[in-house]
Amino acid sequence: MKLISYIKDGKINIGALDNETIIPFSYNPLIPKDMLSFLEMGDDALNMAQEAVLLSKNNLTLGECKLVSPILRPPKIIAIGLNYQDHLEEIRAIGREIEDPEVPMIFNKQSTSACGPFDDIHDPKVSTKLDYEGELAFVVGKRCRHVPLDEAKNVIAGYCVSNDVSVRDWQMRIPTFTIGKSFDTHCPFGPAIVTADEIPDPHDLDIKTEVNGELRQDSNTKNLIFDCFELVEHLSTAFTLEPGDLILTGTPSGVGVADDKFLKDGDNVKISISKLGFINNKVIDEPLSTIKF
Repeated sequence: MKLISYIKDGKINIGALDNETIIPFSYNPLIPKDMLSFLEMGDDALNMAQEAVLLSKNNLTLGECKLVSPILRPPKIIAIGLNYQDHLEEIRAIGREIEDPEVPMIFNKQSTSACGPFDDIHDPKVSTKLDYEGELAFVVGKRCRHVPLDEAKNVIAGYCVSNDVSVRDWQMRIPTFTIGKSFDTHCPFGPAIVTADEIPDPHDLDIKTEVNGELRQDSNTKNLIFDCFELVEHLSTAFTLEPGDLILTGTPSGVGVADDKFLKDGDNVKISISKLGFINNKVIDEPLSTIKF
């Protein structure tokens, strides 16, 4: 099942995506109206959603609605750095001395960076070094702690496409990366949460990033250094994972900073992952509307 959040007549709803058709869950009042509450409800919500798909009442077309980020504000957005060997090598090539990681490199993106799969990405006023990072992401489906490796797949609700948008000069000012990774609009993801039962092997998915139609990144998730299940085991050693937490697993080689090809106003970034679909975001200069007091 492909779980989505969408806007229709000014209201946000959740449902399932089937090709160009949206199957709303709203006909069943027992199904929560937002994705975070849906995920927190667990298997009961999934069972009712599967029934809704079978009944397929009052279906909509994609043209009638706007897809938004599947979870409007994830409880946590956790990202993994340097998790493909080829990306490690390209970063070394531009002068950074980095050892092969013994454990995953973890950093946070603020939850306010969440952005829709087809929304605009802002090019910040304070930087000229805006970059893309196409990534496989997964969504936690169960509250959990100290998850053993062989149980990790059972706490993942599903998978989606993401872009770990990075403001490189701000990222490298301090070791934590957080602020350079957390600008508003800098975590587009979606278009749907593809439930784990539809992705028998998340570690054999093609991943591609195109900028203005030019292929920049071309890899497969089999090349992850630490895979999704190892990340669940590692992260849950330290803190509780909660339904709706979004985990970005790292990017392959081909990022803009390696060739000094930074994003600018008018650029278009499309990231595709096999079986998960694609996100497609236009870059615009940060608008005056971001000034809020």
